[in-house]
Amino acid sequence: MISHLLLAQPSVPILLAASGSTNAYLAIFSVLVTLVVFSYVVLMRKQWKRCPSNRVLVIYGRAGGRNGVTCIHGGTRFVVPLLQDYAWLSLEPIQIEIPLRDALSKENVPVNVSSVFTVAIGTTPEEMQNAAIRLLGLTRTQISKQAEDMIFAQLRQVIASMQIEQINRDRNGFLEAVRNSLDPALCMIGLVLINFNITITDIVVSPRTLKVQAE
Repeated sequence: MISHLLLAQPSVPILLAASGSTNAYLAIFSVLVTLVVFSYVVLMRKQWKRCPSNRVLVIYGRAGGRNGVTCIHGGTRFVVPLLQDYAWLSLEPIQIEIPLRDALSKENVPVNVSSVFTVAIGTTPEEMQNAAIRLLGLTRTQISKQAEDMIFAQLRQVIASMQIEQINRDRNGFLEAVRNSLDPALCMIGLVLINFNITITDIVVSPRTLKVQAE
């Protein structure tokens, strides 16, 4: 009987060791689960983007939109890791000064014009898509340069389509013609015309021009 008791004594430490190992595994498992949950929460917080009112959120990659691009103005959107990425477009206005010299009118009379235009990226779906395609990644200076070249060309074209008398007497008609020419052109790169001011500083009328007009 005593021998049986002596043989049975070592089983107590073995059971205690097994119980200790189980507790250790459970502790490790709990730590791993906590790390996974914490990492998931951090990832969700990092990839969930809120778009302020003065920006456009551009999501690209497998975004499901036209040309693989989705544009959002206001609201929130989750950016899927590895499959998608994002960038921002600023809606802050850009002021552009354009001193136009020797723009020829319909009668080939040189006109000097001083003008200031204010443009910004538009917020309609078409304008945001165009801006994402053509302006994303450009600096403010580069965007301003693109708009300046476009305005410069359109302003010359409008002046060339009008007579000096029209430009001088029908101020509102001249400004309306400029706007009608610029709106679709700027929309092609995702910009809108906010306001503008045009001042005709000089009309160069030579004796030859006066002779042609008199005839």
